[in-house]
Amino acid sequence: MFCAAVLDACSRKIVGWAIDSKQDSTLVVNALDMALRARKPAPGGIVHADHGVQFTSWAFTQKIRSAGLLPLFGTVGDALDNAMMESFWSSMQIELLNRKKWRTRIELANAIFEYIEVFTNRRRRHSSLGYRTPTDFDLALSKQLTSA
Repeated sequence: MFCAAVLDACSRKIVGWAIDSKQDSTLVVNALDMALRARKPAPGGIVHADHGVQFTSWAFTQKIRSAGLLPLFGTVGDALDNAMMESFWSSMQIELLNRKKWRTRIELANAIFEYIEVFTNRRRRHSSLGYRTPTDFDLALSKQLTSA
């Protein structure tokens, strides 16, 4: 089972994710679709990805461009340019995936949903967000932007 996720670098919120039995362009396009529906980003935004074959695929880059966004691929071997996403994957591996074996894909999918949507986005606090959760930070930011 493979998982792909899209992280909003401003709020640290996972805004799109997908799971599948194959790690291919369909997996990352599905995660990006969810993120685009959730965020409705303005044209000119940047989508950063690493050099994995699924991210450099025509389907993924075309999806980014058709949304009016710009694909940005970090430099090969640069450990820091994808650090936020790598930190998320490491935490999910330690806190969820290494803790038990799931009997079915549906059971695993439900556990991943709970981890991302409930724990990561609504409960986990980040020092970079003033010890707020990504959801709380998003709400505060949207109130600030609408009142300005």
